[in-house]
Amino acid sequence: MTYTETLDYLYSKLPMFSKMGAQAIKKDLTNTLHLCEALGNPHRQFKSIHVAGTNGKGSVSHMLAAVLQSAGYETGLYTSPHLRDFRERIRVNGEMISEDAVIRFVSEQKASIEQIEPSFFEVTVAMAFNHFAEQQVDIAVIETGLGGRLDSTNIILPELSVITNIGFDHMNLLGHTLPKIAFEKAGIIKPGIPVVVSEKQEITKEVFVTKAKEGSSDIIFASDEWQVEDTDPQLEPDPELREIKVSAIDNRSQPSSSFKIGLDLTGSYQLKNIKAVLSSLSVLREKGYVITEDAMRNALKQVKALTGLQGRWQTLSHEGPLVICDTGHNEDGIKEVVKNIAATSFKQLHIVIGMVKDKDISKVLSLLPTEAIYYFCQPMVERAKPAADLASEAAAFNLSGQVYASVALALEEAKRNAAKEDLVFIGGSTFVVAEIVPAGI
Repeated sequence: MTYTETLDYLYSKLPMFSKMGAQAIKKDLTNTLHLCEALGNPHRQFKSIHVAGTNGKGSVSHMLAAVLQSAGYETGLYTSPHLRDFRERIRVNGEMISEDAVIRFVSEQKASIEQIEPSFFEVTVAMAFNHFAEQQVDIAVIETGLGGRLDSTNIILPELSVITNIGFDHMNLLGHTLPKIAFEKAGIIKPGIPVVVSEKQEITKEVFVTKAKEGSSDIIFASDEWQVEDTDPQLEPDPELREIKVSAIDNRSQPSSSFKIGLDLTGSYQLKNIKAVLSSLSVLREKGYVITEDAMRNALKQVKALTGLQGRWQTLSHEGPLVICDTGHNEDGIKEVVKNIAATSFKQLHIVIGMVKDKDISKVLSLLPTEAIYYFCQPMVERAKPAADLASEAAAFNLSGQVYASVALALEEAKRNAAKEDLVFIGGSTFVVAEIVPAGI
């Protein structure tokens, strides 16, 4: 098969969450274990870091991978979903898996795939683990797909588990309360393996503490270790970097207790995520990993260049109008988007927005600014909510605008209508952002 034919086979043959939603989820690890057994258990051939959470897990995964790579470690990175190219999911030192490697894996494992009948995600996890073993990576950062306890990635025995922000998302699969959602995320905590939890949230704290105690695992709440604040934005020499001041509250192994860091991931929510990264690096240093402060600083200034990360408060155009996108799509994610919009200077706000149809979006819609002009659209996935339906639901929250047949048409019209001093924001769904970010990064 060609590369295109190989992808067509994967997309058409296997249940895929982005197309089908909950029907594609297989709530146990059996298929992944069988696939990896047929491959010689590649997940046991490299060290790993496991990252789960509702929001922030992608950013944290990419930041950790960038730092480890800059420190000289051959670093694997598995994330999902991809935006433009399937191969974004599987990288070594920032380089995507080759088309030939994808073709070879599917060709060689086709019999196993058709016998085991795994989901699309289960196959991509096995492919990633196999690639990291073949490339003999020193360590791989593995992001969960959904949840944690029953996520396909949860067959690894990592050096460290990391859990970022817990919020409401995928409640039909993970539970309708934050403690229930936290319980699923806490499923990545392994006996004797330290865990870093990004935020100490009173409503979820005991879930993580109890799970850690069960396995005698050290638990670190990063929000107890670090205080992070913006420096004066007027003093920032580079508009593409967010400079922050970091102060250690509980300085376990950091070379200095207060220092500044420049982040090329400039969204305000990264101030939460960086705490998890810093605490994770402390744990890794204690385990013997050599990660200098210079390596950390240099990496965090160029996470996007080192890892290919896109879609996190990403500026697509500075030439008026200002055009920015973000993949935030649940309640907490949209709160952060709105906060970042409020901190941006513009005359009129234009929002290109699309969503999926299998979620309750009322809370998200209630958070969006009513003074914006909306361009309702639908991404090219089966789960997309029809743009007309989205516009109708949005009207109940005093959000008004026109309906467009595609994301591209909506964005084109928004840029045509916007003045030089305006802001065009694109978001509401990862799938919307996927259609407008540059390819091949």
